[in-house]
Amino acid sequence: MARQVEDNGGVYFVPAFSGLFAPHWRSDARGAIVGLSRFNTNAHVARATEAICYQSRDVVEAMEADSGVHLEVLKVDGGITANNLCMQIQADVLGVDVVKPVVAETTALGAAYAAGLAVGFWKDTDELRKNWLEDKRWNPTWSDEQRRAGHAQWRKAVQRTLDWVDVG
Repeated sequence: MARQVEDNGGVYFVPAFSGLFAPHWRSDARGAIVGLSRFNTNAHVARATEAICYQSRDVVEAMEADSGVHLEVLKVDGGITANNLCMQIQADVLGVDVVKPVVAETTALGAAYAAGLAVGFWKDTDELRKNWLEDKRWNPTWSDEQRRAGHAQWRKAVQRTLDWVDVG
């Protein structure tokens, strides 16, 4: 359904069901869908689930600020990587390539690698790096202005969810 529209039509979903976590750390926030107008369709609301991409951007920006290291490519894994639209939006929101490995369930693979290293099955992590193969890559297509404007609206939506409940 989200593919039926080119953008979210100004609709933003903030999934703060029990507060906002990193990097906001606001337990007083609550979930909201904002920006609805009579011109929006169900597809715009479905497209607003791109919120997970904006949440990732917020975390990446916090990490960049703390580390001084700029993200050049985002390597992704897990079930969400099966959603091509979500991965494309993630590339657009971040402005960097998003890359999925052949083995998308890397948590389980990492546990197997750790066990194999521990018992000497692999001699070092360099040997493991050779096993990583790229399956799919999404390149950003949004202009800098689209990226800036979308994130500004996301931040405005996040602000609307704050101070919703009294905490403490």
